[in-house]
Amino acid sequence: MPIQITMPALSPTMEEGNLAKWLVKEGDSVSAGDVIAEIETDKATMEVEAVDEGTVAKIVVPEGTEGVKVNALIAVLAEEGEDVAEAAKAAGNGAEAAPKSEAKKTEAPAAPQEAPARQPVGNGEAATGPAPTAAEPVKAPAAGTKDGRVFASPLARRIAKDAGLDLAAVSGSGPHGRVVKADVETAIEKGAPSARAPEAPAPAPKPMSDEAVLKLFEEGSYELVPHDGMRKTIARRLVEAKSTIPHFYLTLDCEIDALLALRKQLNDAAPVVKTEDGEKPGYKLSVNDMIIKAMALALKAVPEANVSWTESAMVKHKHADVGVAVSIPGGLITPIVRRADEKTLSVISNEMKDLAGRARNRKLKPEEYQGGTTAVSNLGMFGIKDFAAVINPPHATILAVGTGEERAVVKNGEIKAATIMSVTLSTDHRAVDGALGAELLVAFQKLIENPFGMLV
Repeated sequence: MPIQITMPALSPTMEEGNLAKWLVKEGDSVSAGDVIAEIETDKATMEVEAVDEGTVAKIVVPEGTEGVKVNALIAVLAEEGEDVAEAAKAAGNGAEAAPKSEAKKTEAPAAPQEAPARQPVGNGEAATGPAPTAAEPVKAPAAGTKDGRVFASPLARRIAKDAGLDLAAVSGSGPHGRVVKADVETAIEKGAPSARAPEAPAPAPKPMSDEAVLKLFEEGSYELVPHDGMRKTIARRLVEAKSTIPHFYLTLDCEIDALLALRKQLNDAAPVVKTEDGEKPGYKLSVNDMIIKAMALALKAVPEANVSWTESAMVKHKHADVGVAVSIPGGLITPIVRRADEKTLSVISNEMKDLAGRARNRKLKPEEYQGGTTAVSNLGMFGIKDFAAVINPPHATILAVGTGEERAVVKNGEIKAATIMSVTLSTDHRAVDGALGAELLVAFQKLIENPFGMLV
C-alpha cells in the first residue's frame, strides 16, 4: 500500500517549516536513509531522510512552500511491486495531511442542539442561563452548585455582584436549587458573606499597529522587507523574555593582561597538524574561548546559580552547558558548548569554530542550539565597552562581554596602565538573586584574572 511521507518535527517545539528543496523527483527510487528533501526551520536547514524504500509516486507539497504544518502530507511512495499511478491517486490533493491518530481532532463539531425555550420562574426572570455555544451540548440547570459553579439567574448574579455578595453562600429556592432574585435580597438583609471579585488586571499595552507606524513616514520614502521566520522567532522570544523574566544586572571590571599573556603562550605552543589544505596549528585560542571556559567553571564553583526557573521547582543542572551568541545573516543563534567545564581550551576553541561556521550556514541541528544552562554574548570585537544582554529562556543568566582596553588603574597607590574588560551579568531574579549573582560574577572574575586556574 502507498507509504505517506509527512512533514517531520525537527525539534520538540516545531509547529511548521518551509520545504526548501526536493532532492528527488517523481519516479525516482529511494532507499531507507536516502536524503530526499531539505527543510528550513526558523534557525537551520535540515536534511530529511527516507525511512522506507520505494518509488516516489507523487510530490504533494512543491519545493519552496512555506509554513508547512508538522505531520502534513508532503509526498507518497509506492512500495516495491505496487502500481505507481495507483499510489499517486492515494495522495489525493494532500488533504489527508494529519496522521490517522489525529483524525478525530480535526473532525467538524456536531451541529448544536436547539436551545430550549425560556420559561418564566417568577419575578419576571428566566430559568435558562446563557445560550449554549455551537460546540457545547445544551445542559439542564443543576441543583445549587456543581463542580464549584453556582447556578443563578442573570438578575440574581447582577444584584449579588453590585452588593459584593458571595453567591456560593446563598441557598437557592428556584427550580433545581437555582438562586433567584428573592434569595439574593434575603441574603443581603441577613448579612451573608461578601466576596468582592478582584479587579480585572489592566490590559497589556499594545505596540503601534503597522498602519500607525507607516503613517509617520512619507509614502515612497521606504520599502517593506517582510520578516522571515528567524526574525519573527527572535522578536517573539525577546518580548517573552523581557515581559516575563525579572532581569537584574551586575557589572564588574576584569583585568585581562595575564589572560592575554597565557593565550599567546598557549597559541605559540600549539602543535602543527597536517590537513587537506596543508599544515596549520592544532588550535588557535580566542579570548572568547577562555571566557566560555571561565563561565563554565564559575557555574561549577557556584552550583546554586547553575539553574533554570520553572513555576513548580528549581531545575539544578549537573553540567555547565554554555551557549554562545553567534551573529548570522538576518539575526543570531546560540550554539551550545556542552559540558564546557570538562573540556580543555583547545577542544572548546575547535568546537566553537565548527559550531559558528555551521551556524552561519544554517546547518546546526536543533539539539546544538536548544537548551543550555547559561550564555555568553561578546561584542568586544566591535569596540563596545559594556552592555546588558537579554536572558535566553530557559537560562537564568547571560554574560555580556565588552572590549578589552587599556585604562588607568591604581595599584599600591600608583597609577598604572592595565587592560580592562567590563562584563555585565544579567540574571533571572526569581532564580538567581543579587548576592548569588555577585558570587557567580566574582568567581568568573577570579578565573579571568588568574587564568592558570583554567588549566588545572
